[in-house]
Amino acid sequence: MRALFYRYGIHAVFIAIIGLFLVLSFDPGLFARLSLPDWPSMQSFSTFKTILLGILLETLPFLLLGVFVSSFMQLFISETLIRKMIPRHPLLGILVACLLGFLFPVCECGLIPIVRRLIAKGMPLYIGVVFILAGPIVNPVVIAATYTAFRTRPELVYSRLGLALLVGITIGMIIYKFVRYNPLKNDNVTTIDRSGHSSHDHQHNHHHGHQHQHRSGKFLAMMEHAGSEFFDMGKYVMVGSILTAAIQTFLPRASLASIGQGELSSHLFMMGFAYILSLCSTSDAFVASSFVTTFSSASLLTFLVFGPMLDFKSTLMLLSVFKRRFVLLLIILIALSVLAGSIIIGHFYLSPL
Repeated sequence: MRALFYRYGIHAVFIAIIGLFLVLSFDPGLFARLSLPDWPSMQSFSTFKTILLGILLETLPFLLLGVFVSSFMQLFISETLIRKMIPRHPLLGILVACLLGFLFPVCECGLIPIVRRLIAKGMPLYIGVVFILAGPIVNPVVIAATYTAFRTRPELVYSRLGLALLVGITIGMIIYKFVRYNPLKNDNVTTIDRSGHSSHDHQHNHHHGHQHQHRSGKFLAMMEHAGSEFFDMGKYVMVGSILTAAIQTFLPRASLASIGQGELSSHLFMMGFAYILSLCSTSDAFVASSFVTTFSSASLLTFLVFGPMLDFKSTLMLLSVFKRRFVLLLIILIALSVLAGSIIIGHFYLSPL
């Protein structure tokens, strides 16, 4: 019963939320006719639709590009090649792991099962963790999306890259120094292979039928995987965009500004917001940019770095791969490192938006 809920229940919740907000946005009079007290005006729903469509139109092209690149990497780049690129020296290995995301741009959902297999085949744990944390941010598609969202504030782009590398290196060194046990679970994690066979990477099944050995088979498998991943990630983008537009429209500006300019409240709000939304790193910059007038630059940086490293979706995947106490350690290290780093960078480098 629990398995059925995780397989279909979450999708049903997403569909229900999307359907509700679409009804509200395109036919607000339907609920207004019910004589509900304090129902928002037609002008509010018009603003909501404008913000929602603006976020989606900016986000979806980068999401589409990201899933195609991710699917190509899954099929045509071998894990052996990635493993051979890692130096044996710990510090050099961590530095190379930070840059692997630029060479192998795969989203955070695709990285976790890949790294699980690499660790099982001999990759050091600390290097695999650094790859998971920094890879989704040190990524050419993500860099381009962030620059597009913050054209007038390129320092946020540099800060995002710098803080991601700093957090990845710090956590990697801590794990190298203090974690001496094997955190992997024994259950198997399958994924799309280089021949286009079946996959379970993103917590849903990709039934590719028979194994394809020729290029056309791989291409078709890549297209099928990309399409499935686009719809899987698209529901998170849709829900995230709806919630963002709703907050921007219906939450009083004074309340939002008081949270957004708070020394600590702005960071905690953005961490929680990023965790719940579970956006892909190729699209979260456009959501963050919609808060430029109400939230501090440092808190936007918190959102941009914390979300790709840890959200609800990736937590479930981490728990399916690693033991609970190791996942708890990662959560604590990520939260403290990102929070401290964004506050320091915000104080010394970022000016208010």
